[in-house]
Order: sequence, then C-alpha cells, then structure tokens
Amino acid sequence: MSSMEKLYKSNKNVVYSCKYHIVWCPKYRRKVLVGEVEHRLKELIRESCTTLKVDILEMEIMPDHVHLLLEVDPQYGVHKVIKHIKGKSSRVLREEFPYLKTKLPTLWTNSYFITTIGGAPLSVVKQYIESQKTSQR
Repeated sequence: MSSMEKLYKSNKNVVYSCKYHIVWCPKYRRKVLVGEVEHRLKELIRESCTTLKVDILEMEIMPDHVHLLLEVDPQYGVHKVIKHIKGKSSRVLREEFPYLKTKLPTLWTNSYFITTIGGAPLSVVKQYIESQKTSQR
C-alpha cells in the first residue's frame, strides 16, 4: 500500500482526507452521559457511523459533552452526519432511559463545535498555492 492510500480515502468521484473534531453537549450541559447512558451512546454512535460509512478515529464521552474525531466523505457532508447521530441517539436514549425525558426537554443542544484536523498547516498550503503561478513560468 502506498503512503497516498494510507493518507487518503476515496469514493468513486473524490479522493479525500476530511477529519473533523466535533463536540456537543446535552441541554443545559447536564451531566447525564454516565454509566449505562454513556455505554449505550457509544454503541449508538458506532452504529450511526457504520450506517453512514463514517470512520471514528477517536471517541470520548464526558459526563456533560461528547468528543468525536471523524473522517467524513465530503460528498455526504459533516452536518448531515452530526444531525443523524444526535437525532438517533436522542430518540433511542430517551426511549430506553425515560428519566432523561423528565430532566430535559430535548437531550442535545442545537449547537455543536467543529474544526478540521490534519493535512498541512495553513501557512504551508497558502505558500504552496501562491507558488503555483511562479513555478509554471
């Protein structure tokens, strides 16, 4: 396997490396992601990611927030992935752990934090793009 194959994934149209660090919290930052809820949430996130063909590079569930490092096909879109994971996990967890319904009007906040990870540093990419025109002369 070449180093390019290790660094990049591909679908039939796009070769990509799109890694995202994503964080979100339960409503009111309640510390409800513990014990059986934490265990079940990890299973649900794995199931969602398998269904959506998303790679989980890291996952950590804290009592009041979720950290994920995911590799997502850019043609599918990371927002759809987050929406799917949060929607399914909220529905199932509130069904299986009814006390979550009494504590919270919804399990998750509507918001999330996201940042891209990996690849070359911004300054290196900028320099590379800037140098393209001069290197063609």
